[in-house]
Amino acid sequence: MVTSVEGGGNGGVKRRTCGCTKNDFLPEESFQNWGNYIRALSSTKERIKDRIFTRSSDHLELHEMRERSQHEMKKNLNWWDLMWFGVGSIMGAGIFVLTGEAARNNAGPAVVLSYLISGIAALLSVLCYTEFAVELPVAGGSFAYLRVELGDFVAYIAAGNILFEYIVSGASVARSWTSYFATLCNHSPNDFRINVSSLSDDFGHLDPIAVAVSIIICIGAALSIKGSSRFNSIASIIHVGVMIFIFIAGMTQADSANYTPFLPYEFRGVLKASAVLFFAYIGFDGVATLAEEVKNPGKDIPIGLIGSMLIAITGYCALAVTLCLMQPYKLIDVDAPFSVAFQSAGMKWAKYIVAFGALKSMTTVLLANLIGQARYFTHIGRTHMAPPFLAAINQRTGTPINATVIMTVANCLVGFFTSLDVLANLLSISTLFIFSLVALALLVRRYYESGETSSSDRNKVVAFLVLIVGSAISTSVYWAVSDGWIGYAATVPVWFLSTLGLQIMVKAAKNPKIWGAPFLPWLPSASIAMNVFIMGSIDAPSFLRFGMWTLILLIYYLLVGLHASYDAARMQAVPA
Repeated sequence: MVTSVEGGGNGGVKRRTCGCTKNDFLPEESFQNWGNYIRALSSTKERIKDRIFTRSSDHLELHEMRERSQHEMKKNLNWWDLMWFGVGSIMGAGIFVLTGEAARNNAGPAVVLSYLISGIAALLSVLCYTEFAVELPVAGGSFAYLRVELGDFVAYIAAGNILFEYIVSGASVARSWTSYFATLCNHSPNDFRINVSSLSDDFGHLDPIAVAVSIIICIGAALSIKGSSRFNSIASIIHVGVMIFIFIAGMTQADSANYTPFLPYEFRGVLKASAVLFFAYIGFDGVATLAEEVKNPGKDIPIGLIGSMLIAITGYCALAVTLCLMQPYKLIDVDAPFSVAFQSAGMKWAKYIVAFGALKSMTTVLLANLIGQARYFTHIGRTHMAPPFLAAINQRTGTPINATVIMTVANCLVGFFTSLDVLANLLSISTLFIFSLVALALLVRRYYESGETSSSDRNKVVAFLVLIVGSAISTSVYWAVSDGWIGYAATVPVWFLSTLGLQIMVKAAKNPKIWGAPFLPWLPSASIAMNVFIMGSIDAPSFLRFGMWTLILLIYYLLVGLHASYDAARMQAVPA
């Protein structure tokens, strides 16, 4: 590694120019020898209690944590950069695939309502993220927000899950890149892959193009955030241009008769489709990790994040309407809806423009995905929950090169071997879980301040939050197991009255200094309710994977992360 970071007094660092030693990975006192490690393990109970109940602070995240990276990230980004990073990360190839499946099998022409509902749910999460990103403009994104409001342990579990989702998503998009490139070349995707018969079919089609594309993007992301932003802006603008072409060309083939019946699967089908389509909007959380590199967080972050989401909602709804006007919903192709629709209309040449647009969008998704991954990992390294050499910021480029390279290696390993079917099955509840936690953290931030909030108000906050989350979970479970409505007559009023109680019975403990989410506590409470509700439509294997991966995270935390972060926090508290 070119640069590494080691814990020291007051979170100081030692500088290394090259090489990689044990202290790059485990410099903490607990890992200096076996005796220290055994003593650390014997103190696990006390240490985990300390980490669960100890919250970070705005000042710690904004200053001491950032100092552990040795060098500063360069503040080169403005609202324009953030907006197009948001568009690039959100508007991926999902529109070219998910729309067909949702329209044909779940919602029919009413798929536009599904996009609108899922877009509103995503927008609520964006507003919660925006307040945190303005108040805490650091690279850690949701990891830093949760450390401040819900503590180290919750932040670690959340960050571990979202990093895994980033890896799965990055690998999946990289393999899809190969598929769409093959379409442009009039070839089958497997023509560009290496078939290894000794491996199973799910892992035997090796994809060198996916690896090559990931490495090229890694080089660009590591060299310059401003250069990456310029490329992303140009590519995203081209992508929006392709979507405008699809809308205009598709509307020339529109037939209003295809919009009848509008609700063939009734409203329950619309809601089922919205759960699937919600994943077309994820990616904005990675943009929040760029806050440390923004020139004017108070102005640039709200415009960039909210603007990109509004563009995405508008684009998705417009294309959903176009597709359903071009073809009867029963004839929409699930795998390539727009390409087949144009082909059926006698515009076969348009499929190449669709494929080109998908290729552009996947490139920007890969770029935004990797940039977000690296910055998450950088801040986790600052806390020593991950090896601290990942926290290093390169002095010349102002980017986290170590974290960028490590995450690229992980993406390449998964993408090289694993088929799209296997990767698709790994989509999980992790993203919705973290969105819900961020909304919960925002309520804690506004209504609880240690040393300021009275014991009576603290107890009310806890009680109301338990009722809000509990009613949301009950509503989601009832949705998953029943077609009736009686259960909602109990769960929805509990959610409503709990939110109302929080508003009128608890005094606000903190107001945002620069920019705040509106309609507190209703907005974050609604975000929790909608995110948890969508979880009720996710399949059981995803919950099983979530549980298994969380168990692995817990094992690592108990054996390594807990003791490393405990030592780092103790060193931070001891004067040099």
